[in-house]
Amino acid sequence: MKKIGAWAGVCAAVCAGLFLSSCSADDGKTLYLFNWTYYTPDSVIQQFEQEFGVTVHVDSFASNEEMFAKLKAGAAGYDIVVPSQDYVSIMIKEGMLAPIDHAQFPNSMYISDLVLDKATYDPQMQYSVPYFMGAAGIAVNTEKVQDYARDWSIFADTRLKNHMSMLDDMREVLGDALSYLGYSVNSLSESELAEAKQLVIEQWKPNLVKFDAEGFGKSFASGDFWAVQGYAEVVFGEVPEAQWDTIDFFIPEDGGPMYIDSMCILKDAKHYDLAMQFINFIHRPEIYAQFLDAFHFPPSVNSEAGKYMTVAPHYEVEDMVNCEIKADLAEGLAVYNEIWQDIRFTE
Repeated sequence: MKKIGAWAGVCAAVCAGLFLSSCSADDGKTLYLFNWTYYTPDSVIQQFEQEFGVTVHVDSFASNEEMFAKLKAGAAGYDIVVPSQDYVSIMIKEGMLAPIDHAQFPNSMYISDLVLDKATYDPQMQYSVPYFMGAAGIAVNTEKVQDYARDWSIFADTRLKNHMSMLDDMREVLGDALSYLGYSVNSLSESELAEAKQLVIEQWKPNLVKFDAEGFGKSFASGDFWAVQGYAEVVFGEVPEAQWDTIDFFIPEDGGPMYIDSMCILKDAKHYDLAMQFINFIHRPEIYAQFLDAFHFPPSVNSEAGKYMTVAPHYEVEDMVNCEIKADLAEGLAVYNEIWQDIRFTE
């Protein structure tokens, strides 16, 4: 989903989390879920509540950084949290997560081999259960553009200058450049990163209106942007369904960065068994299909759920075969930050 962070949001979230910790009454029948904004369909929550006779309290966050800051500031009371792969890795290392009880997770049989192959940070699901695996791609307005490259080189097309945007996200943009050049999205090679930086600054950035992680969907829908790097659910969510046939959304064959958001149970969760019931419930194929339908997602995590989908996904699982998850770079993140600042502020 959209991963947008702001310090004001972090501060507000921290305060809200501390409030939850200190003031929530625990009746033993309330599950506390901390998930991405608009990432849990109401219908799924309601069915779980009715079947198990419980209440699900959902708080949301807009970035991994916001979620992590809230927990580190001392927020307690949450049972399940849904971080992306790099933060799952961090939280495992810091001892923040409880082990998954596979005896209470029979629906693990539906988790796809592809997602477990990609989840190198926890391939046996010891501490995390994949919720969704996806990737950003490129959306093109085919009413405005008819002849174009269906790969990352589209951003070097001078004919589209001042009608394109890429995400304001260093891992996504640099990851695209690295993939296009044939390198890993997690490369820490000085020469490979220098080559990727040069590609972005000299060939892509001059044609962009801006780096945009917030308004690209609206700008695409209005016709101002003709080609954007972004998430399918954001673009299609802004364009009326009657006009979806004018959108060509694709993930380049070269691949690029991808993400795996996972359900994790916090180490201090008060409702562990209820949390396990929720995780198992989510992965019932007919239930998980409702989640996929809500966002027109492909069945990348729960392959059996595809049989129960009632809408066509915006892209296919096979489109992500050459994509690579964004790993925790540890100290190497500072290198990316420095390169990104040079890209953002180079005229």
